[in-house]
Amino acid sequence: MYESILDALRRGAADQALSAAEQALAADPQDATAHRLHAAALRLSGDREGAVAALDRAIGITPEDAQLYLERAGAQLDGRQLDEAQASLARAIGLDPNQFPAYIMKAQLAIVRGDLDEAERLGRTAARIAPEHPQVSTIEGVLALRRGDADRALAVLSHASTLAPDDPQVLHGLGFAYLAKGHLAFAEQAFTTLAERHPEQPTLQLLIADLLRLQQRFGDAADRIADLAGRDDAGFGVKRWAGELELDAGRPERALPLLRAAFDAHPYDPRTLNGIIAAWRSLDDADGAREALEGALARHPQAADLWRARLVLEPFGDAAALAVIDRWQQAMPGHIAALEARAAVHDQAGEHEQAVAIAHRIVELSPGDVRAEMRIVQDLAERDPDAAAERIERLIGMAVDPQVKRELRQMLGRSLDLADQPEAAAATWAELHAEVVDQRLPFNTVSKRGGGEWPALAPVADGTRGILLLWGAPGSRVERIGQVLGAVGAPLLIDRFGGQPPSDPLQRYGSVDELLSGALDPAFLVKMYRAALPARGVGDGPVFDWLLWWDNALLRAMRPYLSEALLLIAVRDPRDMLLDWLAYGSPTPYALPSPEQGARWLAQTLEQVADLHEGDLFPHKLVKLDETGDEPTAIAQVLADALRVQVSLPNGLSLPQRLPDGRWRQYAEPLAEAFALLAPVARRLGYPHS
Repeated sequence: MYESILDALRRGAADQALSAAEQALAADPQDATAHRLHAAALRLSGDREGAVAALDRAIGITPEDAQLYLERAGAQLDGRQLDEAQASLARAIGLDPNQFPAYIMKAQLAIVRGDLDEAERLGRTAARIAPEHPQVSTIEGVLALRRGDADRALAVLSHASTLAPDDPQVLHGLGFAYLAKGHLAFAEQAFTTLAERHPEQPTLQLLIADLLRLQQRFGDAADRIADLAGRDDAGFGVKRWAGELELDAGRPERALPLLRAAFDAHPYDPRTLNGIIAAWRSLDDADGAREALEGALARHPQAADLWRARLVLEPFGDAAALAVIDRWQQAMPGHIAALEARAAVHDQAGEHEQAVAIAHRIVELSPGDVRAEMRIVQDLAERDPDAAAERIERLIGMAVDPQVKRELRQMLGRSLDLADQPEAAAATWAELHAEVVDQRLPFNTVSKRGGGEWPALAPVADGTRGILLLWGAPGSRVERIGQVLGAVGAPLLIDRFGGQPPSDPLQRYGSVDELLSGALDPAFLVKMYRAALPARGVGDGPVFDWLLWWDNALLRAMRPYLSEALLLIAVRDPRDMLLDWLAYGSPTPYALPSPEQGARWLAQTLEQVADLHEGDLFPHKLVKLDETGDEPTAIAQVLADALRVQVSLPNGLSLPQRLPDGRWRQYAEPLAEAFALLAPVARRLGYPHS
């Protein structure tokens, strides 16, 4: 008599199941089984509350049926009624202590609550009833996962999946176990299988899309949630994320409608704003951007991020940009960001007094504002260094953020230098370095000089591409050569200083000892260096490689096997190098425990440079940057002479000013011991004694 209901339920035909169940109930309102099947049809149609009510009617007829309480708990879980579901499960177990599904569901609820010990106890009870059941393994695997044992979780859940490959709980746990191990493709497969069986769960589609994103498959990720994002009832966050994925996939034309919908809903959301600005920029749609932002500003005139975005659409300092700033200040009088924008325009126009006046106004409105205070201090440092140092010391006492305090102390050292207080400046810089020794790189060991004959310098074969190896010790300002090379379009490799450096032997400190001991074959070193170049983005053209460190021991490999390379070494007076290192740090973030320790290592390093230069041990050029000052064109000319090429700089390139060359003489007394260690190598490199 229930066959028509069961058949409709099996086919997922909710309307037919409801109609058949209602007919059965009309024939016999006291039929508990009909009420139970009616509840199943209601759950299938999405009416969770109706399903619970139908089960309550069935329980009223047969109150000692444990299975009804179990099904009631399932319906309550559908509606996230966790406490009510817990009570129903407890009742089911009370009526039938062997209700295996009830223990499993209670264990799952305990995991949701974070009560892992209770979940483990319930899992053990379920295991006594059905020890080989895959749900028992699922509880065990999920517990292992929650406790951080991803290897055990994956082993247990993989076994469970062989027993019940289509079980949703098993697939769910297995997917997260794969994810914990970083097996993204397997996690995607598990959740995709689960989504195929439960297409009504949008969170699964979002999870799969995120797994695709993590695999850099942005287009597939966007396609996965396209239907979900396109629905009228799609949430703001879903539309925004779908738009971001389309941007990542290189499809801004598909991203813009999604991001526009999110922007219209929440125009003041920074992430949405960043995304839609990127889409407008990719599509070169400045007019559309202006129209949308003006509309948003009309509704939200107090949204500073919208004003910033609107200002970016106009040329900096242009009359149109000034008009936007005027409107911004009218809408938000005294707003710090609007004042900062106005000050930036003044600085760009050379109206520094007006910019400083605005900085003082900002400090009145927001005492201790870091950017404004820095601008005031910068002005004071140029006019009255003593007053600048006094103001910075006051700010240091007020600062709460350790990083801000550190930046202020760095600026204090420079102000003390300008105020002709070298002892105080050197002490300030030395303290800053000593505080972060454990966060910096140790000095690379410098190999001993001499050590027998060098291998012969091999002739350069015809058609060999050129290799430029750029290096400079701390304080040499080698980064200025890097900036000029970058400005003229040279494909300079800077990955040795980034988050994903190459793993070739020229990166590892240990290569020197391995070469000298014979553990590393010189030919193999060069072979490894060449083999790593394609992965670093090097094509068939010349190589421009900025080295992290240098040691002459590398010549044992480079003379016979990399003779086509040219080593470009930046140098300055070693005493100026040490002072620059103290004041500004270095591209290679070496630890500097004290000026004396730094000078001792720097002297050893530069002695190798002198050896290489005096003995002409390898094709090289010494670029003395203290002969070029801060002028990019002078550096470019030195490079042109060294490389025998035409170097054409773009207009407007400028380099930040540093301590003037020869400034070390003002520090001769406070840094006397350190400078004494550097004096011999300074003479070898051609610099005067004093």
